[in-house]
Amino acid sequence: MNDLLLETSGWLGYLERPAVLFQLLVTGLAVGVYVWFNRRRKVSLERQIQRRWVLLGSLALYAALLAALAWPHRLVVVVLLLTAGWFGLSALRRRLACWIPAEQLQQLDTGLLRPLYLLLAFLLLVQEVDSRRNLALIPMGSWFGTELTAGQLFQAVLVLYLLLMGSGPPTKAVARLIQRLIGVSDSGRRALALVLQYAIVALGVLWTLDQVGFNRTALVAVAGGLSVGLGFGVKEVFSNFISGLWLLFEGSVRPGDVLFIDGDPCEVRRLGLRAAVLWRDRDNAELVIPNQTFFTTPTITYTGTDRLRRGQVLVGAAYQHDPAVVIALLERTGAAVPGVLASPAPKGLVMGYGDSSIQYALRFWISDPLQNISISSAVNTAVWQAFRSEGIAIPFPQMVLHQAPGADQAENP
Repeated sequence: MNDLLLETSGWLGYLERPAVLFQLLVTGLAVGVYVWFNRRRKVSLERQIQRRWVLLGSLALYAALLAALAWPHRLVVVVLLLTAGWFGLSALRRRLACWIPAEQLQQLDTGLLRPLYLLLAFLLLVQEVDSRRNLALIPMGSWFGTELTAGQLFQAVLVLYLLLMGSGPPTKAVARLIQRLIGVSDSGRRALALVLQYAIVALGVLWTLDQVGFNRTALVAVAGGLSVGLGFGVKEVFSNFISGLWLLFEGSVRPGDVLFIDGDPCEVRRLGLRAAVLWRDRDNAELVIPNQTFFTTPTITYTGTDRLRRGQVLVGAAYQHDPAVVIALLERTGAAVPGVLASPAPKGLVMGYGDSSIQYALRFWISDPLQNISISSAVNTAVWQAFRSEGIAIPFPQMVLHQAPGADQAENP
């Protein structure tokens, strides 16, 4: 580590050269002005593209001027190329938006493409001030009984990052292909993609450790020590991890399922290493629930075998109305509401006899459990309008007070 610090400290000598400082000053000023104008207020995409071309043209003219004067200009050219590449990533994202969903595209862009591009830019800038080969040979000390160099450590970290951030899209594509071949459900496809991603990451970690040359005996000893620590310090994390894998293999909770949590239907967005992320429709909130919770508490699911859910609306009608007429009206009204399935057909029932009305229930089926509240509200509204148009009264409780005879004389003797 000391050797690496000594090597990088030598870069200051290069940066202190007047020619280098002059190039950095002008290019930094140009990029700073561009960023300031863009953040000052929102502008249209066409205006942004125009400003990008102005920035690239200014850097190109500056590099040409330095070259004409026979002054050092290589650093300006490197900054020009890197800036053009950064703008090219934005153009690539707009192209990919036609084929990739917005959420996946955001993850691909910010989690993989731009970090890799920044790493490439860093390596190019390092090449201007030092030799990457010399940096890669700098010793970083002994890790698990193996002497590591900066290049080996960098390679291991890069491979692990690519596995964690880049294995998602390929595994999802493979899972989608398997779904088309054998007819797996959507929730099964998501579970299969996650299992494939875990497997690729695990195999990649083992391959990376083997390529770096870690001492296997030392790794076994460290794993034994970690197993003891799992029993004390991080047993909850390990338990949640195993629970997540078990949920995937068992299939009781999978991405895309709809669970009933705290009185609200929630959709399982993803199963992570420690917790599951659920989305609640009524307030657009995400719930983070530890995986082992699904093994310790009862969980109601509406997507175990299918996504059908039964809804129910209760209403009262006055006694003078024929129950057969009311039931027929309820069933016709429910069948006409958008979102209510025609098969199984809505069913009207007499639930009981109240003090001032006969209690009816209209039961119906919907295909999306998350839409139960909104469709039930629409059914309630349609029933009220149908009752009003057909002249069916919905009585409400009334209280009539009668004064007992002789009460006034008793109060005023």
